[in-house]
Amino acid sequence: MPSLSYPLSSLSLALVLSILFACQSEPATDLGQVAMIPKPVEVIADSSNFVLCTSTTIEVADDPVLKELAEYLQQSIKEATGLEAALKIGEAGKSCCNIVLAYSEERPAVPESHNITIDKKTVTILAGKGDAAGLMRGIQTFRQLIPLEPSADKEDHWKIPTGRIVDQPMYGYRGMMLDVSRHFFSVEDVKRVIDLIALYKINYLHLHLADDQGWRIEIKSWPRLTEIGGSTEVGGGPGGFYTQEDYREIVAYAQSRYITIVPEIDMPGHTNAALASYPELNCSGVSPDLYTGTDVGFSTLCTSKEVVYQFVDDVMRELADMTPGRYIHVGGDESHITALEDYIPFIERVNGIVTKYNKTMMGWDEISHAAITPGSVVQYWRHAENAIRGVEKGASVLLSPAHKVYLDMQYDSTTELGLHWAAYIEVDSAYQWAPSQLVEGLDADAIIGIESPLWSETVTTIDDIEYMVFPRLLAHAELGWSATKNHNWADFKRRFQAYVPFLDRLEVNYYRSPKME
Repeated sequence: MPSLSYPLSSLSLALVLSILFACQSEPATDLGQVAMIPKPVEVIADSSNFVLCTSTTIEVADDPVLKELAEYLQQSIKEATGLEAALKIGEAGKSCCNIVLAYSEERPAVPESHNITIDKKTVTILAGKGDAAGLMRGIQTFRQLIPLEPSADKEDHWKIPTGRIVDQPMYGYRGMMLDVSRHFFSVEDVKRVIDLIALYKINYLHLHLADDQGWRIEIKSWPRLTEIGGSTEVGGGPGGFYTQEDYREIVAYAQSRYITIVPEIDMPGHTNAALASYPELNCSGVSPDLYTGTDVGFSTLCTSKEVVYQFVDDVMRELADMTPGRYIHVGGDESHITALEDYIPFIERVNGIVTKYNKTMMGWDEISHAAITPGSVVQYWRHAENAIRGVEKGASVLLSPAHKVYLDMQYDSTTELGLHWAAYIEVDSAYQWAPSQLVEGLDADAIIGIESPLWSETVTTIDDIEYMVFPRLLAHAELGWSATKNHNWADFKRRFQAYVPFLDRLEVNYYRSPKME
């Protein structure tokens, strides 16, 4: 239990006894049978239950961060049950329906780790000293414990089994990437994605902000990037872009869910939208037409021009100023018409620019050809030798193997959305692989985590996003969070079958996989 002191409640003895009687009258349930995704490290069940009811209070110390977390939990409970749980700041009552959010006295050995203790009277969600992210992850677990329906005999009581949950992440980086360049998605769409991925303890959202088909982030020193480059998308639609105020709003919203935004500006290839906006970025000095197709590898910044590096510097400076997270992604993939002798010094100069603005460079695995700064992140998507080369140069590796985690791949040959150049990826294939053993010869200690990209060539609406993401992201979330000993396809399938009504309650447009029946 946390070392917090609370004054006695002013509830009358009669009221206390009546509440206790109500809690104890509920039949017992089994915490070990509740479907939780990702699976916790350890679940210890006992034979009783806590009741979420009209008397529930959420209690925290007088701390602004804890208060914000309590308000998030309060809203989550209301959405799930309709109950208005009262907040108590700096005090606790003696009701049987209180939920305590608190820090322990010790720093966590593993960030985001947490314990949840549930007895008849109290739920305690406890994380290490100052580890607010750990409390948020615990809240997400607790949300999965709330039944879909109230108790049969009392319509304002939700029975939650008692016991203890001990949990911590396998990897520190557990991400999803959303391509907003091929097709543009609104701020509200991105917020919906943030809310959904937060449930599964995803802690990074990588936004692919610039590509051949569209430039999606306002850069005040180069305004035509959005005026021209943001004016279309795949298929010739209207496109769109985020103002800097929009982007800051997305960043802040993600931060409130303890998710870090990683912005990507792909270069030197995948740059037709920028080239169409500013002719000086082209070796010819002539702007190409805007592009609305889906081919890749045909564009490049003119790496021999100094104005290109001024352009990159300005973009990185403005982006770094808006981005509190440590990473900026510079792409670097599929630059097929950039000669390697031009590509390597370009990436090295870009690496220096990113570092100048106190950020860590991340890029697709091709960047390992350059002399990248130790501590940079190579995102493995296709070429294992690139990942190994990156580690030899002191980089870390983020796993995004296209044949396992690309969310734009079709489930099977009948899937109407998506592509299949890497593989058909059904849910069993998305789950049944071991991150630490994927690349032979890759030092497992160099792997920081996994990220699931959703490219948007065929994805145009939030319903499309949800259909391609769920349930595969749940599989990836479990591989990234749960201990290796808990990775078991049959068990995951069983839990997902029990978990489906929870997705229905959230109105998620998920794929009904025959593999999960």
